[in-house]
Amino acid sequence: MTDAAAREAFGAHFAGAAGFLNSPTYGLPPRFVVEALHDCIARWQAGTMDVPSFDESTRAARTGYAALAGVPADSVTMGATVSGLLGLVAAAIPDGSRVVVLPGEFTSTTFPFAAQAGRGVTVTELPADELIDAAADFDVVAVSLVQSATGAVLDVEALRRSLDGADTLTIVDVTQALGWKNLDLSWADVTVAAVYKWLLAPRGTAWMSLRPRISDLMTPHAANWYAGTEPWQSIYGLPLRLADDARRFDLSPSWFSVLGAGLTLPWLASLDRAAVERHTVGLADRLRAALELPAQESAIVSLPVDGAADRLARAGIRAAVRAGAVRVGFHLYNNEDDLDLLLAALR
Repeated sequence: MTDAAAREAFGAHFAGAAGFLNSPTYGLPPRFVVEALHDCIARWQAGTMDVPSFDESTRAARTGYAALAGVPADSVTMGATVSGLLGLVAAAIPDGSRVVVLPGEFTSTTFPFAAQAGRGVTVTELPADELIDAAADFDVVAVSLVQSATGAVLDVEALRRSLDGADTLTIVDVTQALGWKNLDLSWADVTVAAVYKWLLAPRGTAWMSLRPRISDLMTPHAANWYAGTEPWQSIYGLPLRLADDARRFDLSPSWFSVLGAGLTLPWLASLDRAAVERHTVGLADRLRAALELPAQESAIVSLPVDGAADRLARAGIRAAVRAGAVRVGFHLYNNEDDLDLLLAALR
């Protein structure tokens, strides 16, 4: 990537940011992450890599996720994927549970529950307004805060009010929100996110917070040495000795992914998150206004423009096609130049 594509944003440097509007697919790593990965790979190559050092990366990433989501750090567990983590939750809900989801939802959020049909679990799709109104009539609500395909943002405060006093288990996938949206989801029973999109880390790690009323029902089906009370003392032999908090559901860390997450999540949590949201949504809002699209407080924009994918590719803009439309996303490393380039390509 040329120097012309490099950019500084919120105190970090990013290569390749110019024209990159594909953060809903994967985020760009800050330079400090790339340098740390190169150093770690060099130590791996030389045979001098210190494996226990990834414990600190894991701790830092867990703490960073907790701060970004507004949840206690001891409620957060580490997995590899969103679907893998939600699979533990889906396996724990009672037989015959009634689950409500949004139409067109990303399937990592819905398939783990649909796969429980053999136990009498049913999954119903309802549009956002209807889901919010009817949420308390269901046993489980499983939704993405921001929709992957369209960028539509769920009114989670309205959902919270609708569920006040209800026993409904509330699961919120924040993969397409955490990193650009200022959040406090301490009230949700479950939050979950992968790190490789808006959280700017290498793919291979996901985080999930659990309130006690669901974690107490869950079985650590992937119990392993790293989920132990003292991981380096639970490598061999019985009896089972897992952590008392959410760490008992941990997978062992994916080294390079958790190294990156241990750097990016605390850094993102240290930023003025309201300023990050204003920046990202502000760019998206100006795009929507220019194209006369409906207002939406989201950093993701779906472009129903004929031939948009080819036009953007010719202009050197990197985006994705989802649900039949071009999808772009504005992250903290994007600026007015990207917006101008995009509008020129579309016009």
